[in-house]
Amino acid sequence: MDAELELLAGQVGKALQRHGMLLTTAESCTGGWVAEAVTAIAGSSQWFERGFITYTNLAKQEMLGVQADTLQRYGAVSEPTVREMAEGALRHSHAQISVAVSGIAGPGGATVDKPVGTVCLAWARLGHVTRSSTMHFLGDREAVRRAAVMAALRGVLEMIQDSD
Repeated sequence: MDAELELLAGQVGKALQRHGMLLTTAESCTGGWVAEAVTAIAGSSQWFERGFITYTNLAKQEMLGVQADTLQRYGAVSEPTVREMAEGALRHSHAQISVAVSGIAGPGGATVDKPVGTVCLAWARLGHVTRSSTMHFLGDREAVRRAAVMAALRGVLEMIQDSD
């Protein structure tokens, strides 16, 4: 893992531990990379609860409770879908905070409305309003996925710090 990602994952871990919170992840295009980044930090079992890799729409429905209607109306790469993913990850875990990621890392799968590099993220926290964002990252598949992981972790940190 590169130094920048390791530093950010470590900061997330310290913030979670300081607040006595557990994190869960719900990932599609990142394929577990967010969970890998946090579990690469020694002692992460104190603050990382579990991760869901839900690459298909069916997995999103079965594992996280994403509604078929949401997927049909908005698609897997949409803020409504990632909000349901993040909220479902909380419901199906013992965590207090979650992050969800779904995107088009490329090189295929793009549409006019959703070009390669389009990534939707959401962060849910018990007792708080779920946040979501759509971002556009440049580069090849790995660059898009890495940028999504960084954005996911930054969002977790922001959501935790908002309670400070």
